[in-house]
Amino acid sequence: MAEAHQAVGFEFTVIPEGADAQLSHQALTEIYLSAVNSWKKCIIRIKNSVIRGVYPASPFSWLFVVIAILATMYTRSDPSMGLIAKIQENLPQNIQCMSIIGMFFLTIFKFYATVVKTLFSVSGICLCQALVRIFSGRKPRLYSYQASLPNLPVPAVKDTVKRYLESVRPLMDDAQYEHVTKLAAEFESSLGNRLQWYLKLKALWVTNYVSDWWEEYVYLRGRNPIMVNSNYYVMDFLYVTPTPIQAARAGNTIYAMLLYRCKLNKEEIKPVGSALVPCCSYQFERMFNTCRIPGTLTDTIQHWKDSDFIVVYHKGRYFQLYVYQDGRLLCPREIEFQIQRILDDPSPASKGEARLGALTAGDRIPWAKARAKHFNSGINKKSLDCIEKAAFFVTLDDEEQSIVGDNLGESLDCYIKSLFTPVTVFLSLITVCGTGGLTSLSQSGIMRRTNQGHCKGEVDASLAEPQKLNWEISSECEEQISQSLEVAQALANDVDMHVVVFRDFGKAKVKKCRVNPDAFIQIALQLAYYRDQKRFSLTYESSMTRLFREGRTETVRSCTNESCAFIRALEGGETTDVCRRLFRTASEKHQRLCRMASTGAGIDRHLFCLYVVSKCLGVESPFLKELESEAWRLSSSHIPYQMIDLFDTVNHPEYLCYGGGFGPVTDDGYGVCYLMLGGDVLTLHISCKNSCPDTDARKFGARIRAALHDLMQLLSPNPKEPSKTEANRAEVKKDR
Repeated sequence: MAEAHQAVGFEFTVIPEGADAQLSHQALTEIYLSAVNSWKKCIIRIKNSVIRGVYPASPFSWLFVVIAILATMYTRSDPSMGLIAKIQENLPQNIQCMSIIGMFFLTIFKFYATVVKTLFSVSGICLCQALVRIFSGRKPRLYSYQASLPNLPVPAVKDTVKRYLESVRPLMDDAQYEHVTKLAAEFESSLGNRLQWYLKLKALWVTNYVSDWWEEYVYLRGRNPIMVNSNYYVMDFLYVTPTPIQAARAGNTIYAMLLYRCKLNKEEIKPVGSALVPCCSYQFERMFNTCRIPGTLTDTIQHWKDSDFIVVYHKGRYFQLYVYQDGRLLCPREIEFQIQRILDDPSPASKGEARLGALTAGDRIPWAKARAKHFNSGINKKSLDCIEKAAFFVTLDDEEQSIVGDNLGESLDCYIKSLFTPVTVFLSLITVCGTGGLTSLSQSGIMRRTNQGHCKGEVDASLAEPQKLNWEISSECEEQISQSLEVAQALANDVDMHVVVFRDFGKAKVKKCRVNPDAFIQIALQLAYYRDQKRFSLTYESSMTRLFREGRTETVRSCTNESCAFIRALEGGETTDVCRRLFRTASEKHQRLCRMASTGAGIDRHLFCLYVVSKCLGVESPFLKELESEAWRLSSSHIPYQMIDLFDTVNHPEYLCYGGGFGPVTDDGYGVCYLMLGGDVLTLHISCKNSCPDTDARKFGARIRAALHDLMQLLSPNPKEPSKTEANRAEVKKDR
């Protein structure tokens, strides 16, 4: 969601070694390492495929293959066209049968997977979709689609350059555009082809030519604080608190997350997408038992196969809580009992422990150096290892965060600020009154409870108490903690956040106007930004590329020639018919851009990888250098539909979540994350910097609300009352 923050200027370091006029040792090394990592993953997946069956086949298909082989042997037929005879000549009898069975099995179902992969690549044709349904008839598991997904294609340089020039045209005057066009032409005819050769070489050896470099250079090599720059938040239910007892809510939430992890390990989670439009499930692999380890140059991701404990933070203290007893997962009541033990524990925090988490919220290099110096041995290393190897991390807040009161808007803003900018890194937050945050939106709301609000179940009297982690924090380390806290606190104080809850209409009414809801919102954001800043800006909207293996995201550049033409016409007092025509043209253009981005024909990921190769080669490109100066002052993203489908908000409107958000991309810009709930509710989370005098989250929220009304009024066939848009036009004409 917030990855655009790091992708803006490609601010990472690649050191060229042995750069050559023809081949680069560093570039080839990067490609080789990518290939090694890709093949390691491939071997692991092959092993898992043998265990779970090769999709779309199943382990029961072995029986069919054995019967088929025995039938051919009985009838003395040779479907292998002489291959079986060759095997019989060179292998012993007992190995022959095994070889034949295995060969037939792998051949048949590799053929199945290849057919499905081919059909997925040309999805959209009715006949192909029908064949996909036939070939994928059985119920798929979480990773069943993986082997059938196509690899992300490498676009042609000329196509990417052409799309880029089209995207920046509305943001530049004639002189600027002519300059960039000249740089693009030089790049396309010379250096671009050389860089493209390396990308195509990489694409031959790896599953996805973008994903590993994107994770390494955009995420892991970022040296700025993760808080605000890269993290995100998700809210809890607004009108439902399953229980006011903090320990009970924590018990249900933790238990639900552990159940989900069990299903994930068994691959019983329904895969993203469907048989007709399958999506990559690779991102699920590191959802639990995973930690980001700081480094001076780059961070690393550590993932453990399993973990039987979690770590809980409360009042400046860290506790290790085992969630299994003799191989059995603790029930919600037992977890509640253990959480209550932590809440009742009177022991004070150790020296320097209360603010220890600030190290992870500050700059990455000081944290990496502090970790190497102060947490590399002894009791500190043991305690830190416990935190890093936990299944996940839970924070028990000691302050109430009420989100219902006389001023709902203000309380919501305070609530999301507490979720987004903590000084301790947490996965799940449970407040005193039972309100949750981030991943607390699990199934805890539907767990069984007693009339008093406690979890149901019995407690094993032999449960060991949660163990408080111990630390020996030196004065030097405390000084570093204070410095990191100061950096984190300044960053948190600078963030301005606001939630817009729009109930006047939702996607149902937008669809009745025969308009794509996402295009409607994006154009409304463009209109609101133009009214707020009196200019257009490069706009980032995230689009998934999970139709391809290991796909992540691509950028949709939402500010287009068509959207700008519409806004100028609307604000310039053009007639309703003209504005409607221009709006639909802009909407159709936005939908085309989204389709292109999701099918591998985007702009920014390709340019990003070309830039990485140029750094490896040690060559400078004026055209790629131009990209570093681009400012994404409007960054947007929408909550995936999978989250919306977790609860039936139509029959149970009380189970309403207002979504989540992320930080602004630039110091003088806005971040907007929106969620379309049901058919009549839209929420938008807006963020910006207090230090910028030209941005204001509440003011921009009001602009967005007005823009939504104006667009709907424009599209309504028979408006019942004069619209604000008509009033704006009348005012413009009066000024003229």
